[in-house]
Amino acid sequence: MKSKIFLFFLLFLSATLLPAQKMTSRHSVGTGLVLSKAAADSAYANEDYMKAAMIYRSLVDSLGESAVLYFNLGNCYYRQDSIARAILYYERARLLDPTDDDLAFNLEMARTKTVDKVAPANDMFFVTLYHSIVLSLTVRGWKILGICAFVLMLIGIAVYLFAPTLSYKKFGFTSAVVLLIICIFANIAAAQQRSQINHRTGAVLMTPSAVVKSTPSSSGTDLFILHEGTHVEIVDNTMKDWVEVRMSDGKEGWLRRTEIEVI
Repeated sequence: MKSKIFLFFLLFLSATLLPAQKMTSRHSVGTGLVLSKAAADSAYANEDYMKAAMIYRSLVDSLGESAVLYFNLGNCYYRQDSIARAILYYERARLLDPTDDDLAFNLEMARTKTVDKVAPANDMFFVTLYHSIVLSLTVRGWKILGICAFVLMLIGIAVYLFAPTLSYKKFGFTSAVVLLIICIFANIAAAQQRSQINHRTGAVLMTPSAVVKSTPSSSGTDLFILHEGTHVEIVDNTMKDWVEVRMSDGKEGWLRRTEIEVI
């Protein structure tokens, strides 16, 4: 019995102390972000969007990526009628925080100003449902949920091991199994989102227009024309001057690398 109590105590400490250290390190970065962002917010409020964008970009360079900074950059470029760059930064913000409704609204508003209206291919219902669930939280949100589920699972195991009655043991066992499934799914969702952030395949067309070629060559056959602000997925990124891209409707072709910018 004493060995079980000692083992449970060690598991509980590993689940609570380690995440607390990570949260503390994030807090110092977050404080720097709030203090440095005031000048950019002031410039934006005064409608000096060029200056605000410059400060927001410098903050990204010094503090690292942030959904808030990218969102504000998108707003700056949208106000300057630079729609392609606005979409680029909105997309970058959405990659980091897919739960922000204001961000999703602004992105859709910017897309209404683009020339190309590409209808996405229809996925099966369960695929769409899975993606919507994965995007219902941020990476950090899924991590917090996974940690909470893990801690509660340990409590469920403790109830199963030490409860005096059979009904409590059944409750503890069932709860532990359900929470284990939640913990595993939360880690899978967080890992999938993190992989999308670290290995980005989305891109936005930045030139006013571009001819999509059938081969990675200027002499290739012209397939169709795209216009600035259009979202594409990079299929082949191995060549120096060309990238193979796929549209959301399934069309594929080659664009010059200089014509797009990776999200």
